[in-house]
Amino acid sequence: MDKQKLKLWTVGQIDATGVRGPHEVELENISKNKYSLFIDLKRDTLEKVVIKELGGKFQDLGMDEDWTLSIELFPEVVIHISYTYYGNEFGDEIEAEIKFFFSGDRSYWVPGEDTATYIDIVMDFIERLLKEKEPFEKNYDKKTDLMKKVLNQRSEPFNYLTNDDKDDIAEFIGAKVWKTGSGWRFKKEFFPQMFVEIIWIENEGLDIKFSGEKLTNIGSYHAELVGIFIINHLLRYITIKNEDKPLPDICHIMFSRMFTKQKGWEHRTR
Repeated sequence: MDKQKLKLWTVGQIDATGVRGPHEVELENISKNKYSLFIDLKRDTLEKVVIKELGGKFQDLGMDEDWTLSIELFPEVVIHISYTYYGNEFGDEIEAEIKFFFSGDRSYWVPGEDTATYIDIVMDFIERLLKEKEPFEKNYDKKTDLMKKVLNQRSEPFNYLTNDDKDDIAEFIGAKVWKTGSGWRFKKEFFPQMFVEIIWIENEGLDIKFSGEKLTNIGSYHAELVGIFIINHLLRYITIKNEDKPLPDICHIMFSRMFTKQKGWEHRTR
């Protein structure tokens, strides 16, 4: 890897609020709560979890870190989880630390609201695998009130998709895409052998389904959140491809403040 060409962002830069924001605090708290998992962990155990169960890979960011785990959320949206062990020989409060970075041409499009929550899901997943604990919720066929609201709120923009979008949107979200007689289907493997399928039917709206041999390794509520992040990214594609059209307000809410500043848009929050 050419370290000179890997452009990294922090969640603070992406949030672009000018002050220390809630997502920076959230990631700092994740570091404080989770770093102890890795202090005495054998490398081969971590590699088994990272590669086999998360579909991630190890990278060297050139920051003197012990290791960095890189996970692709979407094409050109990569999350880096970087661990450094400092030791406690001097009695410092911080024995080890986890830092979080983002790379890829579209990584700063995604707001910290999505990426910080995704990181929390990943870290919880790692912890449960290491401790061999089962998820609390396994109601994969039952939609929460949050999911019902999301499906209703985010349905209208899919009317803007055309046949010409099929290949581009498949690349954009890293999924298989079908144009059906009545709408669209998007199927994405979000962790190895865990799939989410988003279905849009004209005049009926959005639906979502989960499947996969290893689906029960993740809680159903966390699976739903990942599904929401994918729907949000679909809306980002629709928005950029149809900037000159009267899109629903929900479309412009999907972007980070850093991105909306670059575009000169009024930034709106959810």
